Amino acid sequence: MTARVFVSLKSTVLDPQGQTIRSALNGLGYSGIVEVRQGKFFDIAIADGVSREQARKDVETIAHEVLANPVIEEYRVELLD
Repeated sequence: MTARVFVSLKSTVLDPQGQTIRSALNGLGYSGIVEVRQGKFFDIAIADGVSREQARKDVETIAHEVLANPVIEEYRVELLD
């Protein structure tokens, strides 16, 4: 099983990298792009025999305590088969 954790800045936090990407896209002729928010994701391999419930609980804890800064970032966890 694999867990995927998506981390991005909260919508209330300025995203200068996203603004730079939007500006570059506009300069390339994509004038319909009005906002870009950047983020990152982590793929985490889970050992065989770990239940989906335990995997979700562990990865949620890891995401909150290690992978994301909950003050300025939000995260989403997906379990993949």
